[in-house]
Amino acid sequence: MDNYIKTCLGDVLQSIHEIESYFEGQPKVFAEYKNDGRTRRAVERNIEIIGEAVNRILKFDPEFKLENARNIIGTRN
Repeated sequence: MDNYIKTCLGDVLQSIHEIESYFEGQPKVFAEYKNDGRTRRAVERNIEIIGEAVNRILKFDPEFKLENARNIIGTRN
């Protein structure tokens, strides 16, 4: 696998870990999340990063197999 793709996938993984860290040790209650603007913005930003990384992968290698890649990119937008 190309180093550029590895770097992009590393960005995806880091963003996933960050999102998970926002909810560590507490129940995941949507109403609380919805009312917490700071956490919501942080999650949204990480979703943007994930979408951008996937977009870059597909631009670099359009044949790269990544399930739901177009949906991930669409979520970013």
